[in-house]
Amino acid sequence: MTVKKEVAAKIVRLLEKRYPEAFLALNFNNPLQLLVATILAAQCTDKRVNDVTKGLFKKYKKAEDFERVKINALEKDISSISFYRNKARNIKECCKIIVKKYGANVPSNLNELISLPGIGRKTANIILGNAFGKQAIAVDTHVQRVSTRLGLATSKNPDNVEKELCEVVPRDKWTKSCHLFQAHGRMICTAKNPSCPDCILFDLCEWKDKRKK
Repeated sequence: MTVKKEVAAKIVRLLEKRYPEAFLALNFNNPLQLLVATILAAQCTDKRVNDVTKGLFKKYKKAEDFERVKINALEKDISSISFYRNKARNIKECCKIIVKKYGANVPSNLNELISLPGIGRKTANIILGNAFGKQAIAVDTHVQRVSTRLGLATSKNPDNVEKELCEVVPRDKWTKSCHLFQAHGRMICTAKNPSCPDCILFDLCEWKDKRKK
């Protein structure tokens, strides 16, 4: 495990040099906005979500605003988003609970967040890491693909990958590492035809199918 921790730390350092501007692509100004944006982002591009939330967050500024709006009105506001009906319902239910149980403030605790409708561990960790400044690993498809190819994780289950990464990635880099893996997954370590010969992690990568230099 010590060796794997050293490798993980080196990988993070190399990726920090390669992607110094890596950051969360969703636009937000407070925890509530990020919660709404992450719900909308499921199976939808970040660009589309940002286009929609630009106007949405001007119209709905507080959890109470989302709680009070008629469901058909909210559906109309986010109708260009995939699965907008389910997402509108989850947003309203989340905000109803947030208002009644948490005084209109988004909770900053993992267990409380995942108890909200439409909020899983990935979404909760995105909120904790980016809205509350806590160290958290959010495992999306890019993080899972890159970390398993590199040999930092072995599971096919995102929750287990999260646990594996928490054991080897330096704790003060948990949130940052997600942004780095995402950037690398989009640019180099793509799902199809990855650019292995151009990868700065080539010599550290344990993926048996990596393309030779």
